[in-house]
Amino acid sequence: MSEQTIIPTPSNELENPLTATTPMATVGQVANQVAADHIFADYLNRKSDDTIATHYAALKRFGEYLEIAGIPGLTGVRLQTEPESWRGLTWGLVEGFVKWQLHEGYAMATVNNRLSAIKVYARMAAKAGVIDAQELQLIKAVNGYGRAEARRVDERRATIRVGHKKELPVRLTPWDAQILKDQPDTPQGRRDALLCCLLLDLGLRVGEVYGLFVENFDLTPGELRFYRPKVDMEQTHQLTGDVWLAAKRYLALDAAAAGRLLLGSRKNGRLTNKPMSIRAMQNRITYLGERQLGLEGLSPHDCRHYWATDAARSGTDPFRLQEAGGWASLAMPRRYVEAAEIANKGVKLSAG
Repeated sequence: MSEQTIIPTPSNELENPLTATTPMATVGQVANQVAADHIFADYLNRKSDDTIATHYAALKRFGEYLEIAGIPGLTGVRLQTEPESWRGLTWGLVEGFVKWQLHEGYAMATVNNRLSAIKVYARMAAKAGVIDAQELQLIKAVNGYGRAEARRVDERRATIRVGHKKELPVRLTPWDAQILKDQPDTPQGRRDALLCCLLLDLGLRVGEVYGLFVENFDLTPGELRFYRPKVDMEQTHQLTGDVWLAAKRYLALDAAAAGRLLLGSRKNGRLTNKPMSIRAMQNRITYLGERQLGLEGLSPHDCRHYWATDAARSGTDPFRLQEAGGWASLAMPRRYVEAAEIANKGVKLSAG
């Protein structure tokens, strides 16, 4: 009898490797579960406080809508921290949330921003295995409103703009800006002068002003180096004459030796040893606008709007304005560039 090569019959496990129970598959499933349990926490650790707060506000409102729809108990905190709380979400609920906000009179920008936040968390929930892939695709297909669509919808609905966001900015003149920068020669006044100068002359966001430290200033070359969390970059800005003078006075007479730049104040006008909060800055600008200019509702963003509008009208190149303002794209600075009376004025061709 001749020798034969014996080939063992494959087991079911080898015949179907997709269903095999191997160390890799077992450990992989455990790893997936651990990743799913921490997916929201990992996401939040990567984001700025402003982004987290903005998303929380959107999710809190979404939870209120879900309760009206008969799904109680989903608070903003749960929706932001617990993937399991998203189980059962459908595109119809997301679409209904959009329509509910329109009926309640929320601004189109608010509706669109909240929809974007819902989609962010829905994608993570799908990755965690609590929303199936097909439903996620339908949720992603729920659309917000473009500018033209938003205008048409606004024209047809009775209630527009609820909440605290203003429809239009409070507009300032150069004379108004100078009044705000010329504050009394007191500790509180010198601090207020620097706050106004940073907003009006450099166009900083109020959160960026809050993030400034005494060490960010170098008065010898007249520069301010600071971090912009919105675009995740450090920039160096040349100080204007007003900013330089306000910084020189405040740093010499009132600021701490190191640490946060702007200090809070008491009712008697004396400064404390604690940083001035973002809310305090907002309230102070509103107060100064009412007391000195007779303007209601002035905000730090109105000051930034003044800076950007003035820069655009003075002929600043949109790309330079984008960089100086700390925007990630040209979409925002383009809003400050007024349409020319002759549309193709300044367009240069090689011939003709």
